[in-house]
Amino acid sequence: MIATQYIEVSPGSTLTGTVTVPGDKSISHRALMLGSIADGQTTVSGFLAGEDCLATMRAMRALGVSIAAADDGTITIDGVGLRGLTAAAGPLDMGNSGTGLRLLAGVLAGQGFATELTGDASLRSRPMERVAEPLRLMGAQVTTTNGCAPMQITGGPLQSLDYRSPVASAQIKSAILLAALYATGKTTVHEPGVTRDHTERMLRAFGVPVVSDSGSVSLQGPASLTARHVDVPGDLSSAAFALGAGCLSDSGEVAVENVGVNPTRTGVLDILRLMGADIELRNMATLGDEPVATLIARPSSLQGVVIPPELIPLAIDEMPLIFALAACAEGETVISGADELRHKESDRIALMVSGLHALGIAVEERPDGAVITGGQPCGGVVDSGDDHRIAMAFCILGSRASGLVTVRDTANIATSFPNFVPLMQSLGLRLALNGVPGD
Repeated sequence: MIATQYIEVSPGSTLTGTVTVPGDKSISHRALMLGSIADGQTTVSGFLAGEDCLATMRAMRALGVSIAAADDGTITIDGVGLRGLTAAAGPLDMGNSGTGLRLLAGVLAGQGFATELTGDASLRSRPMERVAEPLRLMGAQVTTTNGCAPMQITGGPLQSLDYRSPVASAQIKSAILLAALYATGKTTVHEPGVTRDHTERMLRAFGVPVVSDSGSVSLQGPASLTARHVDVPGDLSSAAFALGAGCLSDSGEVAVENVGVNPTRTGVLDILRLMGADIELRNMATLGDEPVATLIARPSSLQGVVIPPELIPLAIDEMPLIFALAACAEGETVISGADELRHKESDRIALMVSGLHALGIAVEERPDGAVITGGQPCGGVVDSGDDHRIAMAFCILGSRASGLVTVRDTANIATSFPNFVPLMQSLGLRLALNGVPGD
């Protein structure tokens, strides 16, 4: 990737068109891991070939799994079974992927060998004790570096666990459930709030009985997996940027087809509707184990709102976009209960507040969120902190600015949305990569 890459956004746009976005990142990670430890051959269609998921693919190959990619994008995984992984020759570099590292830690907790997990500078700054602690309680030897990666894991015989998670985190829950595949007895995770349930859905699809009941999820181990075909729907987190641009457009209609609308992920749609966004779901269907739909967005008069804190975990990855849309809404938007944003690829609260200030928007930073007073964004230069979702959020906001907006350090967009620039250009957003307009 090019560390100095930047995107220029020219104001004013009429967006219209129908597009599909890359496959869901969360589901792609899980398909790779579960397919690798299943018995038999798993195929995956719709796989997201972004940097984060490719890091997970490299890690699974390093652990002895044969994975092939066809010209049509289909991934074929020759599963080695629950205990067929082999020690890697060196540390596993998970790049920028917190999902990949934390979930893989759960798988490695049950192996009979030692592994080191590491990543880029951003990943090495994120908290890992929240995953390491429950894995230790299950019997794995886990050490972190000042609470972060690099993380060393020596797996071994695991025992079941009844764990009350201090935060609502699908990554913590998933790491424990993946370790529970190797543990003896019933493992239960209790959560303080609703989190995405892709792991539970996919485990069931691979033949593992998982029981979910009012804030808790349980798995009886040890449990083996049976290979299957996985269809990956379009990523709602990526689709949200196209929808947000459609809401800010002067005219037209934006449609995004085949998008995953898992109810544990649709908080962003609920928040957009609270703000007055004209969003429609059509063609509801089921793709594999996940609900999908075509999402339609039309120009909207957005209003500032107090965002219910219970919606934040259901829209945690889309919150940078919500910050950006609030900057264009009439009135005040209050975001609270979002302190988890400070522990993502960057401190997303601080970066969004700084960027909004740079574009002339009145915003008050708070420990767990912000108060944003909507207005007219001006032109300016914004630092994305090398965070893909921050970068894309300011690209969308730039369409409503009064002058040119330059978004710095945008190469990391490739981690989740490799074709973001040409796709948004096809809809009419006036983006120029590295200052050179696209075709």
